[in-house]
Amino acid sequence: MQLSDVPDLAHTRPRPMHWLATAAAMAAVVALAGLLQPDAAKASQSGSGAHGAAARDRAPLPAPDPSGVDFPLECGGAAQVVTAKASGDLDGDGSPETAAVVRCAAGSGTPPSGVYVLTATAKSGPRVVATLVDPQDKQSVGDDFAIRDGAVLATLLGYSGPDVPSCCPDEERRLSWQWKNGAFVRSERPVAQSV
Repeated sequence: MQLSDVPDLAHTRPRPMHWLATAAAMAAVVALAGLLQPDAAKASQSGSGAHGAAARDRAPLPAPDPSGVDFPLECGGAAQVVTAKASGDLDGDGSPETAAVVRCAAGSGTPPSGVYVLTATAKSGPRVVATLVDPQDKQSVGDDFAIRDGAVLATLLGYSGPDVPSCCPDEERRLSWQWKNGAFVRSERPVAQSV
């Protein structure tokens, strides 16, 4: 063992005074952090979205227009066609979003559709923020497409197998999508029963 030529330093042997000084410094930091808290949040039942307070302080923006938007849909040179659209406040921020049903322009048959949600800000034009139905799923959207009570509603028409002609979908699913905890949550809607 080699001994040092340097005399023992005071901090190498903690004494009660060192512990008191450390505790006092920590207490000061905690007290200072308590004084520098952000303003209290103000809850409201009417604005349940992430932008609720800011939305009440400004006029709502108009619903985004899907015409001219470049949707994430591969059409192989054919045009993209918006076949249906609906607008409403989906995320509770006070401004409406637009849900659009889009497919490739085709001379015949039933090309698959995509369902996209658009939003816009005062600084930017409409942009796609969510894909609810991907055209790769090979489904089309029925005529009941709508937004009601903050939810996107649609009937998806699909095929039970590759032998079913593309003109005649043989499966039907009634779905809704609602904004919950930062994402659109899909759920089945009950089939209407007649009495």
